[in-house]
Amino acid sequence: MNNMNNKPCFFWLSLLISCFFLHTYTSLAALTTISANQSLSGDQTLVSKDGNFELGFINPGNSSRYYIGMWYKKVSRRTYVWVANRDDPVSDKNSAILTILRGNLVLLENGNLVWSTNLSSPSSGYVEAVLLGNGNLILSNKPNASESESLWQSFDHPTDTWLPGGRIKLDHKTKKPQYLTSWKNYGDPSTGQFSLELDPNGTSAYLILWNKTEQYWTSGAWNGHIFSLVPEMRLNYIYNFTFVSNENESYFTYTVYNTSQLSRFVMDVTGQIKQFTWLEVSQEWNLFWSQPRRQCEVYAVCGAFASCTETSQPYCNCVTGYDPKSRSDWDLGDYTGGCVKSTKFQCESSNSSKGAKDRFLTMPNMALPEHAELVGAGSVGECESTCFSYCSCKAYAFNSSGCSFWNGDLLNLQQLTQDDSTGQTLFLKLAASEFHDSKSSNGISIGVIVGAVGGGVVAILLALVVIVVLRRSKRQGGARTRMEGSLTAFAYRDLQQATKNFSEKLGEGGFGSVFKGTLSDSSVVAVKKLESISQGEKQFRTEVSTIGTVQHVNLVRLRGFCSEGAKRLLVYDYMPNTSLDSCLFQEKENSKVMLGWKVRYQIALGTARGLAYLHEKCRDCIIHCDVKPENILLDADLCPKVADFGLAKLVGRDFSRVLTTMRGTRGYLAPEWISGVAITAKADVYSYGMMLFEIVSGRRNSDPSEDGLVKFFPTFAANTVHQGGNVLTLVDPRLEADASVEEVTRVIKVASWCVQDDEAHRPSMGQVVQILEGVLDVTLPPIPRALQAFVDNQEHIVFFTDSASAVSTKSSQQVKSNVSTQSSHSKSNSSSSTQS
Repeated sequence: MNNMNNKPCFFWLSLLISCFFLHTYTSLAALTTISANQSLSGDQTLVSKDGNFELGFINPGNSSRYYIGMWYKKVSRRTYVWVANRDDPVSDKNSAILTILRGNLVLLENGNLVWSTNLSSPSSGYVEAVLLGNGNLILSNKPNASESESLWQSFDHPTDTWLPGGRIKLDHKTKKPQYLTSWKNYGDPSTGQFSLELDPNGTSAYLILWNKTEQYWTSGAWNGHIFSLVPEMRLNYIYNFTFVSNENESYFTYTVYNTSQLSRFVMDVTGQIKQFTWLEVSQEWNLFWSQPRRQCEVYAVCGAFASCTETSQPYCNCVTGYDPKSRSDWDLGDYTGGCVKSTKFQCESSNSSKGAKDRFLTMPNMALPEHAELVGAGSVGECESTCFSYCSCKAYAFNSSGCSFWNGDLLNLQQLTQDDSTGQTLFLKLAASEFHDSKSSNGISIGVIVGAVGGGVVAILLALVVIVVLRRSKRQGGARTRMEGSLTAFAYRDLQQATKNFSEKLGEGGFGSVFKGTLSDSSVVAVKKLESISQGEKQFRTEVSTIGTVQHVNLVRLRGFCSEGAKRLLVYDYMPNTSLDSCLFQEKENSKVMLGWKVRYQIALGTARGLAYLHEKCRDCIIHCDVKPENILLDADLCPKVADFGLAKLVGRDFSRVLTTMRGTRGYLAPEWISGVAITAKADVYSYGMMLFEIVSGRRNSDPSEDGLVKFFPTFAANTVHQGGNVLTLVDPRLEADASVEEVTRVIKVASWCVQDDEAHRPSMGQVVQILEGVLDVTLPPIPRALQAFVDNQEHIVFFTDSASAVSTKSSQQVKSNVSTQSSHSKSNSSSSTQS
């Protein structure tokens, strides 16, 4: 009886619970549209029909503030691409709703308007908000409307991310640009300091500005194919950029050739624009490209009274005597607030006549701050006294331009590396209590001391370089030190006489010109006369400290140098057949030397031997950083000599990478170098591989074929080998197919291995030598992604699928293990990057 009486209660309780869970499920279920009778609140989300993107309330950094944000739904790492109310957060996601009100999409909190699409003429009828599969949130007055039919779209109101299909435009009528603006920091989506815009002056160039006032980077004008100051776009194999201009607006848009590839273009909190692609295998975002390449080129990236250092982490550090203005922002990667003084100057105290006087801290090798004031002072002592006389003076510097001092904030202060000769000394004013030594403030000032000895240091610097070279050559033994005597220090007058006053020019480069000369012992030499005292000085030291200490049959020999006053000259053995490029790329009737296939093969092998020696046999690994046909010289016997070490980097054997500004030559730069990361010797391997393709074809990789069918030779060559085509069709037509099929195939395979996208998949130069010598067998490598797409006409893009294989050895088990590992990695890479 009791059980019977309990059944009705149980029934209604069960019904109540079912309704509760049904309501909860309905409220949490993702929406596909938002219309007048729908709203989004709490943990509800709006999802695109294809499931690519999701929109809802977010709180980046786990703060107490909430925003309407959009992110990739299928990406394992939460990545936001758009924020509606970035400067107007709400405090409670449960009391806030996103809904349609009077024809607009609005965000309300407790009935108060927080954000709106703000249409000037909203539709009075049916209106709905839909999230499309490309990440564009649109408002329309008809079901299943397209972007072109929308009343409003988020693509017209980007935050920090530019998605494929989006536009960054300039309104011609209002002259107002559309901005892509960074977050304040990684935990705060509010408007940051850095923005990207299309030049309002109509140059079709993109600009990056700090605070929308100070421009610090430009892409250069669009020439129909690339931005003039972004030459690496020639290597682009993922993105297709389009420029549109009409009477109403100008804009760029871009698409991804492989539509399954997730990609985003971000105005980062670092002040750099960055392009990312999603790697499904490793589940991470890969940095494809960034500008400016050097972090410290970003204007005021560290704020006031902080120094930027490329080689440190974090890259921003407060100078001595200053602390972060906001430690919380600093910890989130937002350094733009800068630093503030820890201790007042003595001159700022209420009783400035008492206490120890302020002093100056010496900061050597700095890039000086912005907005200096020039003061008439004839010496470093007078300059210091002038700064002392103004309590507002924070720092001073004295150089060939005179006396400079800074009354306001120190912005764009940068600590340069030791090998950068452009650095200057800054003297920073500090309170006496901030010096932890016993020096009397009444003694000789630091500035006067440095000024007195500075000239002497500069005078003996080059002498020290020579001494180091001589000592190093004595310490190094065996093949590394087969130097006939030592470097000769030539007098400028003697070289002037040897070159007949520099009358016979052999060539010209970025740092100066090269002249033919004859020494008193009748030996013929090539004299490089450096003409830029700033960059030329750095190249001079690099050449002497690298090629001056080593010798190899495939490295050009440095005979000596001249250093008199501002004159800097380098003396090399003369190469009668000039450089490889003059033999490869000249017209047949103008070519001085016609290189047969056997000679080309020996040039490829000799160059590989020279680079392998630099990478593996020297005391320090030497990365050349500018391998290209112009820098391969040919002697009387057409033996190749690697030359021009002005950009070379030395890497100690205890280190694997070196950070260097991208100064190499476009068309030969490795992908990781373009991305701005620290490089290894594998950057030279990539450049060598690109040069191998040119040795085969006899033309620049980027030059189209005479019939216009082949737009990018490396792709065509790799594909020909993959499909078992006639490899002799790849050889320079001037050779009339007179070449070894086996050797041509081997060279194309080696070149394809060398230009693999991932440096870990490339062989070492030592392995390249063994392959070309026949010690190692090499089988078919995958076509690198950088070579997978090429244009066979103006409108059509052809993609090739990868097929991976292995490299094995005939004699060396260790090399077999190394190369097989590369092959297995490449197979994995191949399967993940195949495009169709």
